[in-house]
Amino acid sequence: MSTTKAKANTNKSRFRTAEMAYIALFAVIIAVCSWISVPVTVPYTLQTFGIFTSLLILGGKRGTISVLLYILLGATGLPVFSGFLGGIGVLLGARGGYIIGFLIMAIIYWITEQIFGHRLIPSVLSMLIGLFALYTIGTLWFVYVYANTNAASDIGYLTALKLCVLPFIIPDLLKMFFAFLIARRLKILVNL
Repeated sequence: MSTTKAKANTNKSRFRTAEMAYIALFAVIIAVCSWISVPVTVPYTLQTFGIFTSLLILGGKRGTISVLLYILLGATGLPVFSGFLGGIGVLLGARGGYIIGFLIMAIIYWITEQIFGHRLIPSVLSMLIGLFALYTIGTLWFVYVYANTNAASDIGYLTALKLCVLPFIIPDLLKMFFAFLIARRLKILVNL
């Protein structure tokens, strides 16, 4: 009986190790996706694609931890954010609200998954709601920081929406679509 318990604990330990490895791997994937960017005021990156994919493959809890790990790595100074940037200064800068918004988006997905499971329609809706929350938090923070750091030039919410949200809606929806396609195939390979 004790041999069976020991074997079960070993299997459980391996599962936890696999979970941690996948969480770390997807934090790195998000970082790599952030480096693939077109630099503008708020750069076009593949970060949202990495986040969508990690949530869909790892699930809400593990995916959220992966996003949190990515943010913590960047906060410590590792250059994981777009433009190979890192540090608290990035989080406190004009783009920081969007980075924190990634975590809110992941939490929304996690909560929805807890309520509705892994069904397609709730998953899509939670990602759309999460994307809206990301845009809202990011834009509010962008305007706040921009107004406080550029006293000579004030920026309004409409201008911020034109710069930081409208150009990203269609690309983000496409990234979401491709994340669903890829996750559907890769989830079979990830045994969590």
